[in-house]
Amino acid sequence: MNLSTDKKPTRVRYGMLALVFVNVAINYLDRANLSVAATELGKDLELSTVELGNIFSAFGWAYAALQIPGGIIADRFGPRILYAFCLITWSIATMAQSIASGFLSLFSLRLATGTFEAPSYPINNRVVTSWFPDNERASAISMYVSGQFIGLAFLTPVLVTVQYYAGWKGLFIVTGLVGLVWGLVWYLFYRDPLEHPRVNQDELDYIEEGGGLFHGKKSGTDTPSLWRWENFKLIFSKRTLWGVYIGQFSVNATLWFFLTWFPTYLVKYRGIDFRQSGYLGSIPFLAACAGLLLSGFVSDRLVKQGKSVSMARKTPIIVGLLLSVVIIGANYTDDVALIIFFMSLAFFGVGMALISWVFVSILSPKHLIGLTGGVFNFMGNLASIVVPITIGHLITGTDFKPAIVFIGIVEFIGACAYIFMVGKAERIAVPDAKEEIVL
Repeated sequence: MNLSTDKKPTRVRYGMLALVFVNVAINYLDRANLSVAATELGKDLELSTVELGNIFSAFGWAYAALQIPGGIIADRFGPRILYAFCLITWSIATMAQSIASGFLSLFSLRLATGTFEAPSYPINNRVVTSWFPDNERASAISMYVSGQFIGLAFLTPVLVTVQYYAGWKGLFIVTGLVGLVWGLVWYLFYRDPLEHPRVNQDELDYIEEGGGLFHGKKSGTDTPSLWRWENFKLIFSKRTLWGVYIGQFSVNATLWFFLTWFPTYLVKYRGIDFRQSGYLGSIPFLAACAGLLLSGFVSDRLVKQGKSVSMARKTPIIVGLLLSVVIIGANYTDDVALIIFFMSLAFFGVGMALISWVFVSILSPKHLIGLTGGVFNFMGNLASIVVPITIGHLITGTDFKPAIVFIGIVEFIGACAYIFMVGKAERIAVPDAKEEIVL
């Protein structure tokens, strides 16, 4: 460790946050590229609506199933090596989708993409928990999560243009190459707090005194203890945790509609030109980004003003989930501007609710942050399986309305979970738990 001796605290944590931001942007490009390719790809491979829904869900089957192991792996290995490995391997799987010849090959490659992306969000949470104090964490989470919306908002038109000129096969090759290159960049520039050559002691003190967790056992030690039945029983037995699990499923339900069926909805069911859909489709992502950033900064400001953590963290999420129910309004108009308005307002609400990752940092037992994050993300990403398949079965002919109603109902259930199940926001106490933290 080579710490700077300057008395003024350094701000290295923001550079690390910027790296995570790009990781998330690439992560979501490789989730959403299939939705852009779907109309053309579906015709070329002669896929039915139900088959397309199943392919949309393939990513989620692997991604959700591996969240708990992914959380444990995130506790076992350092972010630098693990994230680089994940970026490179999921990018190779993305590029390989360009040679898919039918349902089975494409389904299998989407499974592979979900497999290698599985540890990504537990790693993100570990990085932010290590580098940021409690009173900056919601803002930090909102900043890196905004990468998924900013990336998709500004790059969706680019993806549409790439496909227009290079076809859906070229689209998978280009997006895969981007991830390969960035995996090397991440490995070269990321370091944990105690290993970064530019961080000084004042910044480390500021982070630690504010609740940042970077001291403890070195990554890779005592990992088998994480698999103990007592740990899983603890994580699955708390009502408050079940409230945030259900809420995260609801948040992800709308997110996965936009990541899978939304472009098809605009082109096939609303008759919007394919290239125009790339620009119109980017508007809800910008709205979601605005909601996310607003929610994060407002939540942190409330904490700094002395408001209770429960009120400061829960209120934006509840308001956002209730607001997202307005997506149903799109069923009652044929005006393109109003359709995009309702979609954007609903996604703005989802953006507000996406600071929900802060509850992993708040509620998790200190030695089980990765495991709790894995369970939380597993529950949330069940939506990546359920939603694409359900929509594939609900839509018939030219009628997409039942699918939109389904999304609205799920959002309302999520709001109720936070209102009635999530109690006081405080770390779960573990009798006789080790104070050492696996980070």
